[in-house]
Amino acid sequence: MKHQQAQAESGEKDDNITDFGFKKVNKSEKANMVADVFHSVAAKYDVMNDVMSIGIHRMWKRYTIDCSGVKAGQRVLDLAGGTGDLAAKFSRIVSKTGQVILADINHSMLMVGKEKLTNMGIVGNIDYVQANAEALPFPDNHFDLITIAFGLRNVTDKSAALASMFRVLKPGGRLLVLEFSKPTSEVLSKVYDAYSFHVLPRMGKLIANDEESYRYLAESIRMHPDQATLEQMMQDVGFEQTSYHNLSGGIVALHRGFKF
Repeated sequence: MKHQQAQAESGEKDDNITDFGFKKVNKSEKANMVADVFHSVAAKYDVMNDVMSIGIHRMWKRYTIDCSGVKAGQRVLDLAGGTGDLAAKFSRIVSKTGQVILADINHSMLMVGKEKLTNMGIVGNIDYVQANAEALPFPDNHFDLITIAFGLRNVTDKSAALASMFRVLKPGGRLLVLEFSKPTSEVLSKVYDAYSFHVLPRMGKLIANDEESYRYLAESIRMHPDQATLEQMMQDVGFEQTSYHNLSGGIVALHRGFKF
């Protein structure tokens, strides 16, 4: 700890240190810390999504699906897919001749998603894989579409994850990153901060009996790269024709990139 403090005071950067919300932690520790957060919130995740966003998250996801261009017979990877909202829609679109993989690094979230989709009668063309986005266990040039919704900001090495996604994407395939971002209005930003740091943790305590996890989620959004930075990160690993579209005044953004 003294060494980390001395580095901070000298301005020296430690490549072994990363962000966990507003805290600085060893990179080797972050994955387990994030896992603890999502183990804690998994059972109430869907309920909290509806409450936190007043149901607007469904519109953000619907827009993502509309931008996917996915067709029957194609392969889709829904990465950090959690409780399966996107995977459920893609399963119906690709039909029996296609395949959807719902992947998540967190076993608790993956099991909640599997139970939810099985209860919806979604079986046959969907598989569940526990996977780390930074080292995806899939062949090169395998998927027509990869989506990652509200998961990239929790990844320790985002550039490594983007490069891994690029590797397993087919030439001509596309990546869609739906993530919280930076509001475009200063007024909206102030209102959003007040909501995130004062209301959201209290809601987490009331509904999920977990104030600290939702405080982390609010902090993780603030530490995530802004729209232009994330687009550049996608370009740096090889994605082309990149673009982003702000939703709800930039509270959320959908980034798109292609592999050619």
